[in-house]
Amino acid sequence: MALNFEKHAAKGNEFVNRLAARLGDEDNRDRAGRVLRCVLHALRNRLTVEESFQLMAQLPMAIKALYIEGWQPFRSHEKIKTMQELSEEVVRLDGLSAWRDFSGIQDALEGIEAVIKTMADYVSAGELHDLVAVLPSDMKESFMVWSHTP
Repeated sequence: MALNFEKHAAKGNEFVNRLAARLGDEDNRDRAGRVLRCVLHALRNRLTVEESFQLMAQLPMAIKALYIEGWQPFRSHEKIKTMQELSEEVVRLDGLSAWRDFSGIQDALEGIEAVIKTMADYVSAGELHDLVAVLPSDMKESFMVWSHTP
């Protein structure tokens, strides 16, 4: 089996470019990458290990690497019950870059929406449905709408 790292990098770049476009910031791939990392980590820390592996199986290889960066799969995390809490977690995970990536919670919500819509380009509807099923009810409606909207 030949390893084609250029192909993996190209798919990862394609994902980030689509996300940057959805964020309305095509010229700022760095921001798109930071937003992607924060949203993926916030979600991953709330999913079961099994659900994480099922989701990762459908992501481009470079995005899988970003997903697992720093992951401690058996560490317990606080439950997130609302979109507000998820948004706050995304901003917190952005650390020192948060001031430049998000002007507030609404920006974080828009970032979450853009990541979910971009993931929907790569992940099957069934897997997105499984992902939504494990989310708190406050979040389910938004994720269902986002995952089915271009």
